[in-house]
Amino acid sequence: MKYVIVLGDGLADEPIEELGGLTPLEYAGTPTLDAMAKVSEIGLAYTIPGGMSPGSDTANLSVLGYDPKVYYTGRSPLEALSIGVDMKPDDVALRTNLITVSDGDEPYEEKAILDHSSGEISTEDAAVLLDAVRRELEDDIYHFYVGTSYRHLLIWEKGSVVPLTPPHDVLGQKVGDYLPADEKLREMQKRSYEILSRHPVNLERKRKGLNQANSCWFWGAGTRPALTSFEEKNHKKGAMISAVDLLKGIAVGAGMKNIAVEGANGQLHTNYEGKAQAAADALLKDGFDFVYVHVEAPDEMGHQGSWERKVQSIEYLDQRLIRNLKASLDASGEEYRMMVLPDHPTPIRVRTHTADPVPFLLYDSTKKAAGQAAYSERTGRESGLVVQKGCELIDRLFD
Repeated sequence: MKYVIVLGDGLADEPIEELGGLTPLEYAGTPTLDAMAKVSEIGLAYTIPGGMSPGSDTANLSVLGYDPKVYYTGRSPLEALSIGVDMKPDDVALRTNLITVSDGDEPYEEKAILDHSSGEISTEDAAVLLDAVRRELEDDIYHFYVGTSYRHLLIWEKGSVVPLTPPHDVLGQKVGDYLPADEKLREMQKRSYEILSRHPVNLERKRKGLNQANSCWFWGAGTRPALTSFEEKNHKKGAMISAVDLLKGIAVGAGMKNIAVEGANGQLHTNYEGKAQAAADALLKDGFDFVYVHVEAPDEMGHQGSWERKVQSIEYLDQRLIRNLKASLDASGEEYRMMVLPDHPTPIRVRTHTADPVPFLLYDSTKKAAGQAAYSERTGRESGLVVQKGCELIDRLFD
């Protein structure tokens, strides 16, 4: 038996007036998921433990079977694992977003936070910008590391885990209300605007009508993580397919194989077909028992507040990834179980994560369940099946 989880990050949502009171998942054309839903187990799962922030860090740990209450030490340390940073026990890692703030003459504190991703800036452009920041701000205590797209890293030697606000939680609001309380971090963030706002890369982006990556933003502080081996815990050889450093870092910490897919970029136009083929090859040719396929696009579209693009990302997930992966597995004759779900909702209304339960679909190629008419938030609720602890979902998959 082979096992696969297809995780549509932030896929779940709320009813939207422009969609006739439907959610993006209900509105989207998802013929593959609809066909699977009729013979699959459908339910709801709480992936965010009570009292914890609804993030992709806690939620994906939960879906992978790691109780965040036990294993979570912060988001950025997981990303540090992916980048290859060897954290010391007293190091603190901080996510360093390259964000867009308004570029008028007002003081930095009065500027508005416009875009947490700088228009999904390329890693190549971001690396040039972060190098300019590094030359001005790095010293023996603070070290910058390039990640992917807008997502980068700061290591603070002998640092403190200080409270910091994710930029995607405060889009449209003033910078000054959410600056770090720590004086050094606050000053570095302000200085980053002075460095980046006049950088040639950003002047060219402005000329082209693109969002400028004109400020660093620190958040997600944490210490070095320690995850139990996935294979020892589940007796399954596992692999991760994702374009984002957080998921890659979780895989490194769990001893899973990271599989790179050319053209996978964490954006709307990622390589869906390539991810499907890589997952099929891992399961059918390379001896893996379990593959976790992560797609970032629905979450990014939720943060952008675009229901049109979120619907498109869901249709791509269904018709370009899940359909192809299922067809490969069916053609092989291999018995398999596939779970499809989000990690958390990212509703268009709020443009950030919520802790509401998420719908899951569990398909088994060897038997037919009494399913639902479609896979959605509503049918998940109507099924009556509720998994209170998201970290127990993987046991349901492997059962």
